[in-house]
Amino acid sequence: MIRPVILSGGEGKRLWPLSRPERPKQFLALTGGATLLQQTVRRLVDPALFEAPIIIGGAGQRFLIAEQLRAAGITARRIVLEPAPRNTAPALAVGALLAIADDPDALILSVHADWSIPDPAAFRATVALGLEAAAAGSVVLFGVRPTFPATGYGYIEPTAAKALARPVARFLEKPDAPTAEALIAAGCLWNSGIFLMSAERLVVELERHAPAVLEAARAAIACAEADHDFLRLDAEAFAAAPTISIDHAVMERTERAVVVAADFAWSDIGAWSAVWDGAEKDADGNVAVGQVVLDAAHGSFVYAEGVRVAVHGVSDLVVVATRDRVLVTSRSGDQAVRRLGERAEALPDP
Repeated sequence: MIRPVILSGGEGKRLWPLSRPERPKQFLALTGGATLLQQTVRRLVDPALFEAPIIIGGAGQRFLIAEQLRAAGITARRIVLEPAPRNTAPALAVGALLAIADDPDALILSVHADWSIPDPAAFRATVALGLEAAAAGSVVLFGVRPTFPATGYGYIEPTAAKALARPVARFLEKPDAPTAEALIAAGCLWNSGIFLMSAERLVVELERHAPAVLEAARAAIACAEADHDFLRLDAEAFAAAPTISIDHAVMERTERAVVVAADFAWSDIGAWSAVWDGAEKDADGNVAVGQVVLDAAHGSFVYAEGVRVAVHGVSDLVVVATRDRVLVTSRSGDQAVRRLGERAEALPDP
């Protein structure tokens, strides 16, 4: 049995103005009627494979997480509240320690709450392919077969071994377009950020490669406060943890990393163009959400929340309008949204 650890602490700044600190993207219904968090938890409902998940999110997300779980009719094993963001390594250290407290032999599956995987059955089948290697002590990563030369994703280069779980030769971060094309031609995979291992294996790897992370996680749990359905990590202890991703802390350093090619479609929904790409489009390639009027528009994404939006004579645009904020950008320029949103939020109130 696998204990999923769902990371829900992200802010989704590249999906401004809809995703904001008070309601990050994992709590939005961007790819269907359910929110990304609800889709993630439902994907992990399989009593033959998964235990109830541990969900780790920011203290300010407390009620959002609880309300969305109740709305989906799903119960978590624990909801853990981080007093401050420290990236993924400290959060997963906490998840591993809590899983061991439940079961010393626990396997953990690390997943993010804000990613889209349209085929839950294919996801579960692929995860099952990594069970044997994880139980044998490997750190199993799931690499997605690329569908285009993405420059915003990391890549995994497997060795040439003829095995289901192949040792990792190297990791490559966000290459330029020509390099991405060469990596795909060489058989490299997108790094999905989803991995499976025993909780004890993660603890051992952290002890070796990032002991300060593990020490802070242990202290934060030891002094944590139970609050109804939540576990509040101790603020002072958790603040001592280095701010570091699990990739930099463990994955790029361990000698036990293997990769299983994923048989499911995956997107990190990291930009508005990704939302457009995964949505159903009209005959002109447009996606319209909310009270939207389109006229002579092509290949555009238009989202209206609480306002009416009319668009005429444009192509390949992203328009996102809420009651108090509006974003207009080209689809190809949506990687600038994070910076634009930060600048816009710094403006004085009108």
